[in-house]
Amino acid sequence: MNPVKIISGIAAPFLRINVDTDAIIPSREIKAVSKKGLSEGLFSEWRYTSIPDRTPNDEFILNREPFNRSVILLTGDNFGCGSSREHAVWALQEWGIKAVIGSTFGSIFYGNCIRNGLLPIQLSTDDLQKLIDFVEKDPESNQILIDLETLSINFGSSEINFEFDKKYQASLLEGLDEIQQTLKLSDEISSFEEKHLKQNPWL
Repeated sequence: MNPVKIISGIAAPFLRINVDTDAIIPSREIKAVSKKGLSEGLFSEWRYTSIPDRTPNDEFILNREPFNRSVILLTGDNFGCGSSREHAVWALQEWGIKAVIGSTFGSIFYGNCIRNGLLPIQLSTDDLQKLIDFVEKDPESNQILIDLETLSINFGSSEINFEFDKKYQASLLEGLDEIQQTLKLSDEISSFEEKHLKQNPWL
């Protein structure tokens, strides 16, 4: 996966609570295990007035200017709850979302974000509201900058600091998934295997 360091761009306030993974990408939209081709089905229940015809719902936040160019999604409580489908993260990424910021997330969804390079940031309700107020005050010029190295969010003349697990931070900054992190230890693994075989030649 690609390293995640700086994310800068428009944020969309999508503040429904308890949005589960089936709402993010309904099962009928999943026709393969591939990561490709999922963005069209993202939020399809709300995004289209006619799903078969893909008629856009002009009231839906991601169909409206400037939010149709968002790279950051501000979310309501318990975003990504429900099933463990990884397709929810893939669909968000393919559409163009690089970070989700909310007060709480479904735990499996949060882990899937980390494993796929989508940055999930958990803020207090008060700090999240500051971002929402900033975005809604002037939607046309809202720009938010997230710096994963300094764990900061900059918007206008304001800054919010957030907490993030150091292990996850390192993984995203380096762009390494769990397998790639393990491969970094290949020399140590080989050394252990050789030593273990000498001590236990019957194995």
